[in-house]
Amino acid sequence: MKKVKGKHIGAYGIIIRNDKVVLIKKARGGYTGKLDFPGGGIEHTESVVDALYREVMEEAGLIVTSYHLIDAVTTNIVWQMTSDIIEDLHHFGILYKINTKGKLKTTPDGIDSLGARWYKINELKKNMVTPFVLIGLEKLGYKLK
Repeated sequence: MKKVKGKHIGAYGIIIRNDKVVLIKKARGGYTGKLDFPGGGIEHTESVVDALYREVMEEAGLIVTSYHLIDAVTTNIVWQMTSDIIEDLHHFGILYKINTKGKLKTTPDGIDSLGARWYKINELKKNMVTPFVLIGLEKLGYKLK
């Protein structure tokens, strides 16, 4: 078994209305099946804000109308990348609280999301979400069970 080290840098949007949050269900990677904020990797030469706008549109079908930086955070995950490779991933996330317009896209994006939907924050459990969701919601004053 081969062990590799990796890093990923992404921009993520936190959309909250009436104590509900928009989350996507992860389709792949170390967090497969977990709920995550819409967002993802920053492409070569792309600004962080441009990545935020693009990723929120791709994964949730929403247009970002305003944004406010919450924090830049990191987490680490060790996961089975392929049948013969384990990845030790250092994950950097730039978290923004955002306002949006448009209709929420609940269908898969064909890449990373199995669809987006609104979740009642008080019904979420720690084991259902990615570390960035846990960290981001806590920074905004919410506590998950």
